Amino acid sequence: MSKRLASKYKIDRRLGENIWGRPKSPVNRREYGPGEHGQRRRNKPSDFGIQLRAKQKLKGYYGNISEKQFRKIYAEAVRQRGDTSEKLIGLLESRLDAIVYRSKFVATVFASRQFINHGHVTVNGQKVDIPSYRCKPDDVIEVREKSKQLAFVLEANQLAERDIPEYLNVDHGKMTATYVRVPDFSDVPYPVVMEPNLVIEYYSR
Repeated sequence: MSKRLASKYKIDRRLGENIWGRPKSPVNRREYGPGEHGQRRRNKPSDFGIQLRAKQKLKGYYGNISEKQFRKIYAEAVRQRGDTSEKLIGLLESRLDAIVYRSKFVATVFASRQFINHGHVTVNGQKVDIPSYRCKPDDVIEVREKSKQLAFVLEANQLAERDIPEYLNVDHGKMTATYVRVPDFSDVPYPVVMEPNLVIEYYSR
């Protein structure tokens, strides 16, 4: 289980944004941070503070990515040809836990990680229980037969709070998703403004 699962909404409150766009987020009712000092007026952040916040928001959005993992993904994005911020988003969206979440097989990215860890997902017919597994275009992700009737899976399919992006071809009748292509940043349906360019600036200081 994700160590952040019990406190995931603290991420929303600390950042002051509903980063997953969920109706249950406490930010919808109180936009200040958690704790006894949460309502203190905040000073204008420095350039470093703005970059750090952008990094925390993007890293937090993908659930349980550790700083070590996230820095490793950034380093790989730097090595690839092209716009580093675009490559960073492409690598994050290629993760199996991101695809399972985007396909609406589960309700949250935290649930996606747990779902994969428990062996409910296959890639191209082979069981994969590693949430960070990197999928490639044309890979077929499927909920295992014994897991297709789980109540929380059926409920997630009906969620109206987010849409399935065009770079995934999802069949909820068969509980399969085909990863059509690596998306551009503009293709990803983030519910809040993400600034991967600031994340690159943060790490390249």
